[in-house]
Amino acid sequence: MTIAGDKVRVQTFVRVPVAEAFDVFTLELDAWWGRGKAYRIGGKHVGPMQLEPRLGGRVTQSYGETGEAVHEIGTITIWEPPVHFAFRWRGINFEHTDPDTTVEVWFEASGEGTRVTLEHRGFAALRPDHPVRHGKPVVEFIGDMAMWWGSLATSMRQYAEDKEAR
Repeated sequence: MTIAGDKVRVQTFVRVPVAEAFDVFTLELDAWWGRGKAYRIGGKHVGPMQLEPRLGGRVTQSYGETGEAVHEIGTITIWEPPVHFAFRWRGINFEHTDPDTTVEVWFEASGEGTRVTLEHRGFAALRPDHPVRHGKPVVEFIGDMAMWWGSLATSMRQYAEDKEAR
């Protein structure tokens, strides 16, 4: 059950066909995902992000001096290329007993390109003092997450369109 306001929903329009937008988002995740500390773990030793393109596949980020450490961000729960996929999301500071949150992404043909809609939900189920919230009430934290995902959606759009222009 989703609590009212317990989701972030962002959209972007990408001037590429649906299948290409889907492939950029999933297969080229590392190329467009933010590189700073707000988007990746590992400090000076940030490694690549990967998505295993299949139902049950993992979403991971490597880190460490030799890339030996791997954080499993989530597991793909819906895989319907090129229009829809979803995965469970677990931040690096989630404990084993913390509930997962869910990220779901849809790709829809629109005019001369693709509308990409991303929804991340489930934050209200986390305890109020959970480290992922950075001490913020759930409504303020969700607002920050909307800005975070909005930045990533813009990055994905710019990467896909720049790639298309080459």
